[in-house]
Amino acid sequence: MVEKVYVTYNEVHKLCQASAGRILDGFKPNLMIAIGGGGYVPARILRSFLKRPSSPNIPIQAIGLSLYEQLPSSKPTDPVETPGTKVTRTQWLDLSSLEMSNLVGKNILIVDEVDDTRTTLEYAVRELQKDVETAAQKLGSSEKTQFSIFVLHNKDKTKKGHLPQDMMDEERYLAARTVSDVWICYPWEATDIDKHDRLAASQARY
Repeated sequence: MVEKVYVTYNEVHKLCQASAGRILDGFKPNLMIAIGGGGYVPARILRSFLKRPSSPNIPIQAIGLSLYEQLPSSKPTDPVETPGTKVTRTQWLDLSSLEMSNLVGKNILIVDEVDDTRTTLEYAVRELQKDVETAAQKLGSSEKTQFSIFVLHNKDKTKKGHLPQDMMDEERYLAARTVSDVWICYPWEATDIDKHDRLAASQARY
């Protein structure tokens, strides 16, 4: 049986708050890209903590990637999902617009909720780097674009995907918390938030 851990909005808020200082000092992002759907809420919360006085809010752009597959469960109301084998691109930046040129030369923070197999993060970094390089060539720009990653939770397990070595060496990867290989239930996935919060309150803290 899959062990489930229930995370509340309050916990997500505090994880973002606790991580903001290191992100500001180390990554210095001027643009965020949220991976949907799990990265949307953390990115928005994080933006409030990353805002500097007299500076504008950091823009958030979005991409949609899907890796998880739903498996049959003994309880129809309690589906279980498992990482799939292929990343599906459900939403991407408009390569024909100014969006890509706006990424060139920026410090870009990629935000997602969980680093499970790392397959999705590997795909996102690789494809965004390719698209930014193409945009830079079209602009004739030599400005360096630097990617960093923030996730709420990193699962302590062998990863199938890999991130660029320079990103890891330069510590441009940050997980607010590292947990065992459990199934994490986030509040934005809940259809009954009161039940979700009751389950979160009743469990031993992870």
